[in-house]
Amino acid sequence: MQDAEILALLLARDERGMSEFIMRHGPLIRYIIAPILSDEREREECFSDITMKIWEKTGLYSEENGSFKAWVSAVARNTALNRARKNQKETELCELSEEEPARAETPEESLLKKERTRILLNGISSLSTGEQALFYRKYYYMQPSAQIAAELGTTEKAVETRLYRIKKKLRKILGGELDV
Repeated sequence: MQDAEILALLLARDERGMSEFIMRHGPLIRYIIAPILSDEREREECFSDITMKIWEKTGLYSEENGSFKAWVSAVARNTALNRARKNQKETELCELSEEEPARAETPEESLLKKERTRILLNGISSLSTGEQALFYRKYYYMQPSAQIAAELGTTEKAVETRLYRIKKKLRKILGGELDV
């Protein structure tokens, strides 16, 4: 079944759509969340959260913004990262000192962060397709170098060398505007 058919079933709230969705996109979702969440139980809970979000928010998907697969990938990655952050914050809460207040991001810091992100995305878009794919696998999907190397049929050292060269190229493109 094609994505358009699955999407139509999901929009119609037909449960067959979710079954087809899980069969077609389940492995991709598991592949994306595996490097982000190390605990198997957390990954399963996250997988359930992702499928529920897809079920509930299918109406928000717009073909103009990219493919259904790309949208699913973004939902999976963001959900997994949010869960990982939540787990990390819960751990940090136990370690907070009573004398020290929690530090919130100032509006200036928020604006600078957005500007740095925009500059970095412009720099990444100037890389070749292969370089972009490697950069995203390592730093966006957080895949270990060993996994990337195994899937590309190369050595971990070769992957690390390519990543080093990509970062060096980005530094040159960005002209020191951003520390990569």
